[in-house]
Amino acid sequence: MANIKSAAKKARQAEKHRQRNAALRTRMRSAMKKADKAIKGGDAAAATTALQAAVPEIDAMVGKGIVHRNKAARHKSRLNKALKAIKAR
Repeated sequence: MANIKSAAKKARQAEKHRQRNAALRTRMRSAMKKADKAIKGGDAAAATTALQAAVPEIDAMVGKGIVHRNKAARHKSRLNKALKAIKAR
């Protein structure tokens, strides 16, 4: 534990931020998993809806600095590619 008052406060803040970031990251991952599950289910309409819900979640995490923009772009691209594959069938 920190001996200096300001260091103790910073440790408390860091823990709060860590927990908040973990919750946000979980929310993003859950949205991505729902979209992936809908895509694997084969229903194009449900998959489109799930993807439209996941994309703003992913973009919001980029804005908050939780994930890097390239990682977000990669996830969105892969989900879109999978969606297009089931629509092509």
